[in-house]
Amino acid sequence: MLYGRSIRINFLLKLVVAMATLVLITSFSFYVYIRYASNRQLVDTLIKQAYFLQKEGDLPKAIEKNRELLKSTLGIDAKIEYAPYIHYQPNFFRTIKKEKRYFIQGFFPYEFKNQTYLVLTKDITGEIKMEKMVYKTVIFTNIISLIVIIIYAFFLSKMLIKPLTILVNKLSKMNERSLKKINLDTLPQEFKPLGKSINQLITKIENFIYYKKELFIGAAHELKTPLAVMKTKSQVTLLKKNKSVKELTEAIEQNIKSINNLNSIVESILAFGRAEGAQFDEPEDVDIINLINTIIDEFEIVSIKENKFIIREIKPASLILKLQPMLFRHIFQNLLQNAIKFTPQNSSVKVSVFLCKNNLVIRVKDNGPGLPKDFDLFAPFKRSKNSKGTGLGLFLAKTSADSLGAKLILKSKPSSNGTIATIILSV
Repeated sequence: MLYGRSIRINFLLKLVVAMATLVLITSFSFYVYIRYASNRQLVDTLIKQAYFLQKEGDLPKAIEKNRELLKSTLGIDAKIEYAPYIHYQPNFFRTIKKEKRYFIQGFFPYEFKNQTYLVLTKDITGEIKMEKMVYKTVIFTNIISLIVIIIYAFFLSKMLIKPLTILVNKLSKMNERSLKKINLDTLPQEFKPLGKSINQLITKIENFIYYKKELFIGAAHELKTPLAVMKTKSQVTLLKKNKSVKELTEAIEQNIKSINNLNSIVESILAFGRAEGAQFDEPEDVDIINLINTIIDEFEIVSIKENKFIIREIKPASLILKLQPMLFRHIFQNLLQNAIKFTPQNSSVKVSVFLCKNNLVIRVKDNGPGLPKDFDLFAPFKRSKNSKGTGLGLFLAKTSADSLGAKLILKSKPSSNGTIATIILSV
């Protein structure tokens, strides 16, 4: 509750500051525009009357003739005045204040040598009062609008913060033992995409924790088995009284075999650790087609020796993607290696690469025995009966695919023997 209230208060304070600034800027701009437009109109009026008086030729007589008419109709007083302080500026205007009344004066050159001007003075007290009244009205209207917006923002922020507070409380209570997904039905429609993303993240975390535990338990079990064999074989050999060279040789050979198994397991675990570190590498622009062909070239040498062939159907010829190349290599080379391993001699592995909508699809088809049923292929140390590996290859590939944001799909061929492995990358 304190968290949600703090967010709401900060939101309201920022809104008040922003709206108050907007009110001041808007009010000032509007006032300046009204003042400018009003002054422009007054100046135009004085210029027209000055032109009217000057065109009669004899300016003193024209002033004497029209002075009372200008006062009674337009409120303009006309006279000729000596004004050396103006320095003979053409059509000079100024606003003055006398006894709480405002006047605008226009100075129009009359005699250059004598520094005399035709001075037209108009009382603009009414216009000034009108400008101030409009300015006050604008400020009052904006303040009322600001209050309404703050009230609306208060209830809006309360409505928005409530689901966020629910999300924060649920996430803060989560730990390794209690990863409960968020009930999307309790969230407003606008927050459902966020809740869905959080649920997907929770699913990934659950899988990550599950497979991590499986990895540690499996590693302990796999390492324990060859160690137990080595210990038993050594103890049995030592218990024999008359040990022959053959028996000692068999014991040593068995121990070497167990050590090789240990090395394979340790190397697989190290490979997993390198893949985990690779996900923190900076993504770079990679010609994915060139990388795929390079990996195929590396494995083609081994496959030809085993009378197995790789068929390529790769389009386009080039495509630049931003990704971590080491992660992609972990995925693709594992799938290709498995396909070659399980494909019988004098048979082929087919690699297809093509664009589908906004995705790059990489497909590896083999002619092996297919996938075992009811078997978690991506669990660590899980392997089929025919496999001699450590069972970390597909686990490593799946982990790398998740880190890369790619999809990894494995399924058996529907009409014949073999497996179809598919990698889907967003373009």
